[in-house]
Amino acid sequence: QVQLVESGGGLVQAGGSLRLSCAASGRTFNGYSMGWFRQAPGKEREFVAAMRWNGIGTLYADSAKGRFTFSRDNAKNTVYLQMNSLKPEDTAVYYCAAGVVMVPDKGAYNYWGQGTQVTVSS
Repeated sequence: QVQLVESGGGLVQAGGSLRLSCAASGRTFNGYSMGWFRQAPGKEREFVAAMRWNGIGTLYADSAKGRFTFSRDNAKNTVYLQMNSLKPEDTAVYYCAAGVVMVPDKGAYNYWGQGTQVTVSS
């Protein structure tokens, strides 16, 4: 089992920045690819970004490219999502997830955190 706990969400004005963190505990964290997803009210959970277990190779949704940066610190069992130039449409609950492969498909991830709310005001 891998337990994931997100933090860092909050309320920010459009154009602002937030850094989300996801701390992992339990089974060996290093062997898992990690993903960030988000879910807005009334919408499906959608892919945001993913990173391979060794930190080599990342994927970003088109909506995240150029604005969001995914990083991980295996020594701290923590991954981060730096979000810049935030827009009101980025408002959602953000979830981190752990899985075997680095793919944008939420069904491929075995473990999920509880989510952290990000609200971007216009």
